[in-house]
Amino acid sequence: MDRLTSLRVFREVVESGSFVGAADRLSISAPMASKHVAQLEKALGARLLHRSSRHLSLTEAGEAWYEQSRRALDLLDAAENAIGRKNESPRGQLRVSAPVWCATPRFAGVLAGYRERFPEVLIDMHLENRKVDLAADGYDLALRATQEPSPALIARRLCRLQFHLVAAPACIERAGGMPATPGELAKLDAIVPSYVSIEGLALKGAGGRQAPLRLQPVLKSDDTTLTLHAVRAGIGMAFLPEWLVDEDLAAGRLLRLVPEFAAPPVTLFAVYTSRQYMAPKLRSFIDFVGEQLSGE
Repeated sequence: MDRLTSLRVFREVVESGSFVGAADRLSISAPMASKHVAQLEKALGARLLHRSSRHLSLTEAGEAWYEQSRRALDLLDAAENAIGRKNESPRGQLRVSAPVWCATPRFAGVLAGYRERFPEVLIDMHLENRKVDLAADGYDLALRATQEPSPALIARRLCRLQFHLVAAPACIERAGGMPATPGELAKLDAIVPSYVSIEGLALKGAGGRQAPLRLQPVLKSDDTTLTLHAVRAGIGMAFLPEWLVDEDLAAGRLLRLVPEFAAPPVTLFAVYTSRQYMAPKLRSFIDFVGEQLSGE
């Protein structure tokens, strides 16, 4: 985690008297404030605060560290105010984590538009289906599709995204024809994400009707691109985001299964650690991507 940010968090915890107060001042979550202080204590090898359910107080080491770090922060703040911000235009490297299924022409077009508007920003994009630790892994930002973002992070809604249950005609033919009801989906082989539990899955129909979904996995994968190719090859059916399958559906290469039922849509969020001290490169990227995807 960034040591300077941790120093600022520690100062605010001491001066406000609580992690909640510090989190409010810095526009971060209370768990994130606590994590910063814990990382600082770990790095120093000393406990800085006595904690109880109702009270915080400085240890002897904490008192010494607070006085020294407060002076250092005051000097840095004074220097920054004296010099002024020279780099108001977005620039530098922006490290982003995003789902594998962002590797589409649609999202590449968004990146091209951002590049045209902000040519001094180098986007370092990492596509992965795991939830990264932004601070520990050194990311500025993560794009996450979820029903409920982590309360420990700041999250901005970008767009709603629908996943479709699709299969190739060969897979449907092998199962004896197109299933007419959710219950008949059990006849089809399935490709499932290795990082998601398939227990308790359900589809939703008109009027709020719920239909349990029972899958028979024949392949597991943690890579959405491989899953798409496997579905196209007829190995089995799978839930895939509309960004990946719209063209295949339009061309008839893939077919939607029981289209009157659907999985609950997810929301794509931009998540980051703090609203405070947001670099122009980070703010501009979130704003731009939000503008481009808001109509999705």
